[in-house]
Amino acid sequence: MKKMIHLLLCLFTFSFITAQDFEVSTLRIGPYKMFMKNDEAEQLGTKLKQTDYELKNIVQYKGETILIATSQNYDQNGKETGQLMIQGLSTTSKKFRTKSGIGVGSTKDEVINAYKNYASYSVYPGWDDKGNQQKNISHFVLNDLDAGTTLSFKIVNNLVTELWVSINEGC
Repeated sequence: MKKMIHLLLCLFTFSFITAQDFEVSTLRIGPYKMFMKNDEAEQLGTKLKQTDYELKNIVQYKGETILIATSQNYDQNGKETGQLMIQGLSTTSKKFRTKSGIGVGSTKDEVINAYKNYASYSVYPGWDDKGNQQKNISHFVLNDLDAGTTLSFKIVNNLVTELWVSINEGC
């Protein structure tokens, strides 16, 4: 009986650790966190380069792709520290999920039902590069007012196709 309890405890612990590896929140995708400095990312085996919103670092994490946007880090006096800082994360992988189980492949209804009582969220339509509204694309955005970040779900044809975490610009 003790062996059975020990085995179940080990399985539970392993599944909890594995689930955390692919966790998404308003602050992270997997082990990569918003505002993480490049020296912390290097401890995960990732060398970050300076990016902009068009060009991102492409990182493979346990066989899944995460795109990482960076910016220069500044000290309290406004001087560059020589460090890069993560300012945005995104993925189209189906493995990454929120604690509510929402991720790529979830339906629009599942997203709405999971977060309809969230303190601050917004929903808006998608637009193409020419400024035309797309009827089959929408975005559901969770605003983390304490952290100053957002978790966005891109929804195409009623299915989540992408997750991204970014700094809340206040717009």
